[in-house]
Amino acid sequence: MIFKREFLVDELDLPWSAKEDKVVETSRWSTFHEIVFHHEGKYYQTCYSVGSTECQDERPWEDENEVDCTEVELKEILVKQWVPVK
Repeated sequence: MIFKREFLVDELDLPWSAKEDKVVETSRWSTFHEIVFHHEGKYYQTCYSVGSTECQDERPWEDENEVDCTEVELKEILVKQWVPVK
């Protein structure tokens, strides 16, 4: 689903009101986030980036008029992982 940037920021108060916000990558100048937010009974996921330093003036979706968001649902997933032997 496509949302207008102004709607996400002004009406939904994103990314600050997101249900989940996790850092997925960092670079020298930017920090990349993945968020999940709620709107009209559905949950959506999208990404944004912000400046990594006080000198980087980068705001969420500042160069995008429209933001592509994917509808998501919360599911329990069994994960196997290698762990040290005690």
